[in-house]
Amino acid sequence: MANNSGRRRRWGSVRKLPSGRFQARYPGPDGALRNAPETFETKADAEAWLVETEADMRRGDWRDPNAGAVNFLLYATAWIDERDLAPLTEELYRRLLRLHIAPTFGESDVKDITAPQVRSWRAALRKRGIKTTAAKSYRLLKSVMETAVDDELIRRNPCRVKGGGKEVAAERPHATIEQVLQLAELMGPRWQLMVFIAAFMALRPEEQAELRRRDVDLEKGVVWIRRAAPELCTGERAVGDPKSEAGKRALRIPPELLPEFERHLRWYAQEGEDGLLFVGERGAPFRRSTFGRKWRKARKKLGLDHLRFYDLRHTGNVLAAGTGASLRDLMAFMGHNSPRAALIYQHSTEEQQTKISDGISAAVVDIRTRRRRPTADETKEAREA
Repeated sequence: MANNSGRRRRWGSVRKLPSGRFQARYPGPDGALRNAPETFETKADAEAWLVETEADMRRGDWRDPNAGAVNFLLYATAWIDERDLAPLTEELYRRLLRLHIAPTFGESDVKDITAPQVRSWRAALRKRGIKTTAAKSYRLLKSVMETAVDDELIRRNPCRVKGGGKEVAAERPHATIEQVLQLAELMGPRWQLMVFIAAFMALRPEEQAELRRRDVDLEKGVVWIRRAAPELCTGERAVGDPKSEAGKRALRIPPELLPEFERHLRWYAQEGEDGLLFVGERGAPFRRSTFGRKWRKARKKLGLDHLRFYDLRHTGNVLAAGTGASLRDLMAFMGHNSPRAALIYQHSTEEQQTKISDGISAAVVDIRTRRRRPTADETKEAREA
């Protein structure tokens, strides 16, 4: 097709459509002719677009506009399938995709998702009051679309909201030692050790669910955390490694809790070296639903409706920090990976772990002693008797 100077273009062509707008066509690297993704108001605009597209091809920056014609929901589902995710993480991703991402983008092609659409979608989620969920959903969408960029399905990630995936969580509540002791009493003798372990040793619920007799060494006063068994929404126990590599750890048992361990092992744990530490009344692994009902009833009685069982870990963290432990020792205690790579392979000393457990134990003993101490009236009555 001739250009404005009467010469035929050496690459690509421009033609006028019946609507009066102009269409640009060009040969791709495979020789097949392709239309520009949009039409142009003037012939000059169409030709300028062809010049830019040819330059992109020479630089290796060209992307096939049809490459992204892949259904987003199918692509995102495959993205999750292809990753070696922890069971709870996989469950979370599938739930976020199903409930919060797919309703907006599920029927779209990957290439058709735009930055303005992403901004509007995120804003709508936040207006519903689910800001934390909005941040998690945004991070998932951004990761999926970043892979689409790597797969050369799209040129640029449409998730470009600055800080869009940042969560600003409220300060987690934590129970006092007195409240922990009261909660343990209300939970009853079968479950009170779970409360103590969560609050005074900071174990995650899924780590407690897979503790076995062989993991408890009363002679050395140590509990080994080797495995975890998170319970999925289906009720399945997904037995595997702890949440992180740092989750595999040995923790000192606060001396004040040793009698609690001894009694629990004698009365409630499954028989055999490989027996589970915590089981229901019928001998089966405890279920989150059954335990949850007991927990909600106990916390309600104390007016602690806001306190999740997981929040007891925060109690343990606060108590451990109060012993003067270093950041590295706290991370070993909590089973967290360091934010700094240099600390990943450094381990807490046995002496410092003993200091943490002894410090927590001393605080528990102090509160228990105060609870058992007779009041002035009780002392007077005893004297008069």
